[in-house]
Amino acid sequence: MFSLLVPLFLVFLGLGAIAQSTTSSYVEPNVPTGTPIPGNYSGPLRPQIHYSPPADFMNDPNGLFLDANGTYHLYYQYNPTGLVAGNQHWGHATSIDLYHWVNQPIAIFPGAEGEGIFTGSAVIDVNNTSGFFPDQSNGVVAIYTLNTAEEEVQEIAYSYDGGFSFIKYAGNPVISVNSTQFRDPKVIWYAPTESWVMVVSYAQDYTIGVYTSPNLKDWTHASNFSHAGLLGQQYECPNLIAIPMLVNASASNPLATSNFANNSMYMLAISINPGAPLGGSITQYFPGFFNGTHFDPVDSAARIADFGKDNYASQWFYNISADSPQISLAWASNWQYSQVVPTATEDFRSFMSLPRRNVLANVTRIGYDLVSIPYDLTPLQSSTTPLVNRSDLANSSFTLDYGTSVPSGALYFTLTIFNIPPNAIAMGTANFTFSSSATGENINGGFFLGGDTPFFINRGGILGFDNPFFTDKFSTNTIIDATGTWVLRAVIDRSVLEVFLDEGQKSATTTFFAEGLLDTLVVGTAGINEGVVAECVVYGLDSAWEAEESASGLVLGNVTSSANSTNATMGMYRV
Repeated sequence: MFSLLVPLFLVFLGLGAIAQSTTSSYVEPNVPTGTPIPGNYSGPLRPQIHYSPPADFMNDPNGLFLDANGTYHLYYQYNPTGLVAGNQHWGHATSIDLYHWVNQPIAIFPGAEGEGIFTGSAVIDVNNTSGFFPDQSNGVVAIYTLNTAEEEVQEIAYSYDGGFSFIKYAGNPVISVNSTQFRDPKVIWYAPTESWVMVVSYAQDYTIGVYTSPNLKDWTHASNFSHAGLLGQQYECPNLIAIPMLVNASASNPLATSNFANNSMYMLAISINPGAPLGGSITQYFPGFFNGTHFDPVDSAARIADFGKDNYASQWFYNISADSPQISLAWASNWQYSQVVPTATEDFRSFMSLPRRNVLANVTRIGYDLVSIPYDLTPLQSSTTPLVNRSDLANSSFTLDYGTSVPSGALYFTLTIFNIPPNAIAMGTANFTFSSSATGENINGGFFLGGDTPFFINRGGILGFDNPFFTDKFSTNTIIDATGTWVLRAVIDRSVLEVFLDEGQKSATTTFFAEGLLDTLVVGTAGINEGVVAECVVYGLDSAWEAEESASGLVLGNVTSSANSTNATMGMYRV
């Protein structure tokens, strides 16, 4: 959830109230119920494969889960009445591939003026432990923070229709500790003890509380995890995840289940804001073990999940098989400037990161590293034939003009370098640049094959946004493995660049806001050793929103009569 150290800019119009039959008793007159908010997704700054709200301001991903029909549900912190944070609701969208999203009606509303529905999670109560669902196995329970000026408490709401509408529990709150800094519950099912487990933040005490419950209503405090890693000025958005550990990160197919270790690992992710090393907000993680009541990290090291500046409040999907890579989304922004970025000219602010598949692996000297790669991009590829397929890039380069051939402005490329000699003699660089032929703006990055093997991203050549906190350069280091191979995967999508180094051993999310459309890509290597091989493949990616546009050019979302119908879940694109 957003920091209470950041001005909230609460927008409450005080124009009276109307009834909301399932989610609350208070709805502002200009906030629609039972119908999605339409949006224009065609603007030059609007990403085409990253989720963004139809209009107004979005921040943390909330309540992520996969249902039994194979539909992914994304809820998110949403202000439907303004372009800054405040007036928090739970927006909602669904997808079957994590890229083509269908906007749904707002899922959870504040119950009174001055309330905010803050960050939380959602679970499927298949065994009806709550007693809410005597006749079904797909009942959904949302667990969230209710914020008021007096207190932050944890509440629950239940859904009979698979998560499209919710009824608030009459016995709320389910946890209250008389604090204004107690928020962001994430709940999982812990099978060995047949109980629900919640991690929740005592934000300014630098403490994550662990609670257990047999029924999602009655919670018992079990333990605390506190003062670990980077502290910043507060802890937020904890996630506790059962996650596979790789046996061999260098295997030809590292994410095959046969490469997963037998011992069960857990990971505790904690977001901090403000106080990140680069300023503002960031997510850190702690690998370890969990016994149902206590989390024990493997060590005291601080590990950062993303070396860019625009990846915060990561949340992991509920109901992903424990023997599969765990799937996450993050908010692709930073609280230092999220409320002033220029996308307001297109009537929205903020977007999510790419969906990522995550495992743990021993790939650095520290060990127990989070390895993250993009979820399968195949559904977005405009053709099975790449735009570029070069195997001769050793001390060479190419230029791709994609302004006409890729109208979405979204590209995915992989640069692979083989036969890199030992570090003492390795030399040369690999570089890429995305630029605008109209304005000369550019965002670029590069890797040095020798020395400390640093990698950098530079967004300083983009002219459309100037802010003292909008840090323009980022860097990290990777250790070239014993096979002498280094891999860069990169996705650009109008206003966001994500890079994944060495099959996700390091990753970065970087937003930028250009005055002109980026339409040219240059990739190349220079000064590298004889015998080193460099290859690059580039694919164009189709817009995930274009097919949903109505005749008016707006994306209307799910406007079917029943939000949880098959058509709604799979997507009614044209109406």
